Amino acid sequence: MSTASETTLPVDTPESPFVSTEWLAANLGAPDLVVVDASWHMPNSGRSGAKEYLAEHIPGAVHFDIDTIADHSTPLPHMLPDAHSFAVAVGALGIGDGLRVVVYDSVGLFSAPRVWWTFRAFGAGDVKLLDGGLPKWKAEGRPLEDGPVRRLPASFTPRFDHSLVADIERVDQALKTGSAQVLDARQDTRFRGEAPEPREGLPSGHMPGSFNLPHGLLVKDGRLVPPAELRKAIDGSGLDLARPVITSCGSGVSAAILWVALEMVGKQPLALYDGSWTEWGASGKEIAVG
Repeated sequence: MSTASETTLPVDTPESPFVSTEWLAANLGAPDLVVVDASWHMPNSGRSGAKEYLAEHIPGAVHFDIDTIADHSTPLPHMLPDAHSFAVAVGALGIGDGLRVVVYDSVGLFSAPRVWWTFRAFGAGDVKLLDGGLPKWKAEGRPLEDGPVRRLPASFTPRFDHSLVADIERVDQALKTGSAQVLDARQDTRFRGEAPEPREGLPSGHMPGSFNLPHGLLVKDGRLVPPAELRKAIDGSGLDLARPVITSCGSGVSAAILWVALEMVGKQPLALYDGSWTEWGASGKEIAVG
């Protein structure tokens, strides 16, 4: 049973993962602030985050493509790059040491948490998510621009925290020994093996002993659900927040939504399983259904 706290962290506080659209509007253009558009969509969605960024984005925002800034030596999708490659890529975007970073996406809260978590894993000191993302910004009639944004190159010093990233063997051992719980963000029918995976040839089902908390229960209208709904969803997963948690999903994107939700109720996850179900389901390791 969850032991989630009775309140969630307020937006615009140092402890919160989120800043408000009001805060960003007031600080937009500050020389030490970089806005990052992290828009990305599932391959079968028919949408392109890069194209949507070029069509409209928050003024001054650069685009972070998780399929481009990734480890291209593996067939697994958008796995974390090595520290040097990450530093070179974000430096080319004009993101360097000592800068504040605010990340958003075009859905509201989907791919932005993955990029937020990535910056944190590589040691960024001040990185936040925009509450409500681009939909809220647009609904409030705030300014937009189109086309690419080019910032002066910068120097980013990576301080990669390997402990935040779980590989398949670490997850396997956690499940076998009970040293950590694995929380899966996929749709419940995929988790139970009743619906196909979006990636062709990949079986559905789940890691034996893992828990399920579909990310769709946590997000409404591009924002985290209200505190009472958030606590109810976490309680319903069966997770014990007194014990370590590794977050997972289909390919390591919505696992970061779980990370944000857990932080908002005062629980710091242990790690994120980068390969997630795409790796596990194809690995030959045991799969549970039902």
